[in-house]
Amino acid sequence: MGSQGGFGQSKEFLDLIKSIGEARSKAEEDRIVLREIETLKVRLNDPNTSKFKHKEYVIRLLYVEVLGHDASFGYIHAVKMTHDENLHLKRTGYLAVTLFLNEDHDLIILIVNTIQKDLKSDNYLVVCAALNAVCRLINEETIPAVLPQVVELLGHQKEAVRKKAVMALHRFYQKSPGSVSHLISHFRKRLSDNDPGVMGAALCPLFDLIMIDVNSYKDLVVSFVNILKQVAERRLPKSYDYHQMPAPFIQIKLLKILALLGNGDKKASEQMYTVVGDIMTKCHSTSNIGNAVLYECICCVSSLHPNPKLLGAAADAISKFLKSDSHNLKYLGIDALSRLIKISPEVAEQHQLAVIDCLEDPDDTLKRKTFELLYKMTKSSNVEVIVDRMIDYMIRINDNHYKTEIASRCVELAEQFAPSNQWFIQTMNKVFEHAGDLVNTKVAHNLMRLMAEGFGEADDSADSQLRSSAVESYLRIMGEPKLPSAFLQVICWVLGEYGTADGKYSASYITGKLCDVAEAHSTDDTIKAYAVTALMKIYSFEIAAGRKVDILPECLSLVEEMLASHSTDLRQRAYELQAILGLDAHAVEKILPMDSTCEDIEVDKNLSFLHGYVQQALENGAQPYIPESERVGASNISNFKSQQDHEPSTHTLRFEAYELPKPSLPPNIPPVLASSTEIVPVPELPSVADILQTAPSASDARSSELKLRLDGVQRKWGRPAYSSVTPSTSSNNTVNVQNEATQRDSAGSSNSKVRDASYDSKIQQVEVPPEKQQLAASLFGGASKSERRQSSIQKMPKSQNQAADTSHVPKAAASRPPTVKTSQPPPDLLDLSEPSITSSAPSIDPFKQLEGLLDLTQDTTSQTAGGVGGTEAPEFSLFADMSLSVQSDSAANSISNVSDRNGLGGTTIENLVKSNKGPNLKEALERDAVVRQVGVTPSGQNPNLFKDLLG
Repeated sequence: MGSQGGFGQSKEFLDLIKSIGEARSKAEEDRIVLREIETLKVRLNDPNTSKFKHKEYVIRLLYVEVLGHDASFGYIHAVKMTHDENLHLKRTGYLAVTLFLNEDHDLIILIVNTIQKDLKSDNYLVVCAALNAVCRLINEETIPAVLPQVVELLGHQKEAVRKKAVMALHRFYQKSPGSVSHLISHFRKRLSDNDPGVMGAALCPLFDLIMIDVNSYKDLVVSFVNILKQVAERRLPKSYDYHQMPAPFIQIKLLKILALLGNGDKKASEQMYTVVGDIMTKCHSTSNIGNAVLYECICCVSSLHPNPKLLGAAADAISKFLKSDSHNLKYLGIDALSRLIKISPEVAEQHQLAVIDCLEDPDDTLKRKTFELLYKMTKSSNVEVIVDRMIDYMIRINDNHYKTEIASRCVELAEQFAPSNQWFIQTMNKVFEHAGDLVNTKVAHNLMRLMAEGFGEADDSADSQLRSSAVESYLRIMGEPKLPSAFLQVICWVLGEYGTADGKYSASYITGKLCDVAEAHSTDDTIKAYAVTALMKIYSFEIAAGRKVDILPECLSLVEEMLASHSTDLRQRAYELQAILGLDAHAVEKILPMDSTCEDIEVDKNLSFLHGYVQQALENGAQPYIPESERVGASNISNFKSQQDHEPSTHTLRFEAYELPKPSLPPNIPPVLASSTEIVPVPELPSVADILQTAPSASDARSSELKLRLDGVQRKWGRPAYSSVTPSTSSNNTVNVQNEATQRDSAGSSNSKVRDASYDSKIQQVEVPPEKQQLAASLFGGASKSERRQSSIQKMPKSQNQAADTSHVPKAAASRPPTVKTSQPPPDLLDLSEPSITSSAPSIDPFKQLEGLLDLTQDTTSQTAGGVGGTEAPEFSLFADMSLSVQSDSAANSISNVSDRNGLGGTTIENLVKSNKGPNLKEALERDAVVRQVGVTPSGQNPNLFKDLLG
C-alpha cells in the first residue's frame, strides 16, 4: 500500500488526488477515475481489509462521486460504517451517507435505527453527527421515529447539541409543518437560551413562521429589539465578530424579522426606531459585511412606519453607495433607492445625477436595475424620456426574455402616462416594430380595446384624433418588410374599423392595402382572416352609407382563394363577405352598424325566440330534447356498425378499449340498435331470451325494468376530461401612513457630523456637463437643492408647460392630488428634543393607484407620539433575563406584563386591510363580454387595467 502520507492517509490516496489535479483533459481524468473504481470494488469486498482502510476507501468513494461517476456499489459500506462504535469511523460514515444518499433512497431504512440509538448516546459528538444526518436524510414518513429524541435534545447540556436540535426541528417544519405544529413554542423558548448560537439558530424558524402569520408574533417585538440592542452593543463573545462587526449575520436576520413585524404597525415601529438608528450609525462602510448590514437597515426602514430621521439617515447611506466606485455598491444603492421612493419619492431627486451615471454605465446588470428604478418613478412629466431610453436599450440587447419584459413596461407606461395621442401611437409602433413577436399577444388586444373605447372623455374629438393618427401611421408602416404578426393583426383591425371613418381615404385605397397585406402573408391564416374581416367591414359601411361599392379585382381573387381554402374559418369568412355584398343597405346597417364595437349586446341565453318552432315540432311528432345530464353514459353508436365492418381509413393508433363480446344472433333476427339519446323499455321476448341464456354473460332480466341497450356501445378508457380554471387574483394592500418624529439621545451627534464632513471632503467637485443636466431635468423635473448650490450653471427653465402637459395626460394621471413639498433642515438622528417636525402625507405611487392596490381614503391625520418605551437589559445577562423566558411560571407572567405594558397584545391591521378597495370585477366582466363579440380578448390577469385611463 505504500508509506503513510499527510493527514494520516496513504501515499496511494495522495497520488490519486495529485494525478486527478494534473489531468490535462476530461478523458484522462475519466480514465484515472475508472481505474480507481475497479480498484475500490476489489478492495472493499476483501474481508481482510482493516476498518481504517475501509475509512480511507469510503473517502476515496467521495472523490469518485464528486467527479460525476457512479459509486453506488460502495453505499452499503458507508451505511455499515455508521454502525461502528469507533467515533472516527462513525462520523466518517455519517458524512458519507449524507453526501451519497437522499431522503427517498432505499438504504435509509437501514440508518433509522442507528440514528435513534446514537441520539441517546452519552458522547455529544456522536449525537451531533446523528443530528446532522437527521437534517439531511429523514423524510416525512420517518419524522415520527426520531421526533421525540430530537425534542428531548433541546434541553441538552451542550450548546452544540441544542443548536443542532433546533436546526433539525426547523427542518422537520419545512418538510412537514403538520407534524411539528404542536412544538412551535420550543422556538420561542430557545430565544432565551444562554448561548448566542442556539438563539441565532432559533431566529431562522421564527422568521419562516412570522412570514406566514405576523400577528401571532407581535408580542415578540420587545424581545427581538432587546436582542438586537445587545448584539449592537457588543455583548456577545468576540468569537462572533466578523471583520470587526458584532455578529453581523444575527443582525441581518433580526432586521429582516423587525421589518416584517413593523410593516404597517405604527406602535411596533416606534419601538424599533432607536436600535435601527444606532446600527446605521455604527456600521462600518469599509467592509462588505458592514455594507450588507447597512443595506438591510435601509430595507428595514423602508418597511417600518415612516420616520423622518431614519429616512434621512437612509438617504445618506444610499448616497454613499451611489458615489462608490464599486459596481456592487452602486447596485445596492439603486436597489435601496427603489425601495425608499415608495415612501418618499423626493429622495430620488437628490441622487439624479448618480442615477444617470448608472444608466450610462457599461455594466449591463447595473443598467437593468436602474431601468427598474426609472420604471417605478415614472410620471407624466418624464414618461417620454424614460420610455425612449427603454426602447433604445431594447433595440440594442439580444436577450429575448428581457426584451419582452422591457416591451411590456413600455406599453404599460405609455398607456398610463401618454402626454398625447400622437406620441402614444408612435411609441406603440416602435415597440411592435422592434420587439417583433416577443410582444405579448395581450398587448395587441389591449391596444385594440383602447382604440375602440377611447380615453373616456366627454367629447369624441380626442378619440377621433387618436384613431385618425393610428390610421395614418399604419398606412405608412404597412410597406415595411418583416412586420410581426401581432402588429399586422392590429393594423388590419384598425383599418377595417376606422380606415374610412374620417373620409380622408377612399374605400378602394384601404381595401387595396388590405389585399396587399393578405397576399404578402399568404401562409399566415390569422392575418388573412383579419384582412378579410376588415374588407367585410369596409364594404358594409359603404353599402350602409348608400355609396356604390367597387370591388377591386385583387379582392375578388382573394375571396375566391379563401373559398377554396382548407381552413374552415377562412371559408366561413369568405362566405359571409359574399353574403354581405348581396344585401341591401338597411339589412347591412343592422348587421354591422358603424362604430358599434363598444355597444352593449343583449344575449338571450335561453333562446326564447325558438320556443314557437320547438312547440310546433313537438306537435308534429318530433322527439323531445334530452339534457346532457340525463343522457350520461349514452354513446353515439349510429356509426358503430360501419366502424366494425370496415377498417379505419388512416393508420393511426386506436385508444378505445376492447368491446364487450356480444351473443351471436341468428341470421333471421337482425340486431336492433337504438339511437344515442333513446331510452326505451325492453320487453322480455321468448325467442331472444332463449338465445341470450346460452351466452356466458347472460343474467336475469325483469320485463318491467327500464334499462339502456348497451349491446354495441363503445367503452372508452379513463374518465371524462375536465378543465379546471383557477382564477389568480392578486391584491396587495399597502397601508400608507403619515411620517412621525421620534425622540432619540443626542449623544454622539458631533462625531457623526465630523465623520460625514470628512467623507464629503474626499469627493472631488466635478462640474456637471450641460447634456447630463438636461437629461436630469427631463427625468427628475430639475436639479435638487444641493446641486443648485454646488453648480455654477444657471437654473434651466422648465422644458414643458405644466398646463399644456396636464391637458394631454390621461384622466387617471391628471386627477391625482398634487404633492406639497416642504423644505426642512436636515434631520438629526440623535436629537432627543421634543419632536417638532410635521411630515406631509406620503405621495401616491401611480402604479399602485393604477392597479387598484392603494386606498386613497386612508386616514392620514397626524398624531403625536410619545417616547419609545424600551426595556433596559441588565449588564451581562445576555438572553436569559429577557421577557420571553418561559422556563417557569413566573417568567411566563413577566411576558404577559411586558406585552400588556407595551400594548402589543391586541394590535392588528385587519381594519386597515378591510378599508382597501379592489377592482370592480362586475363592470370589467360586462365590458369584456362586449369586447369579445368583436374578437378582442381582454387581459385576464388585470381586467381593470384601463379603468383609471378610461374612467
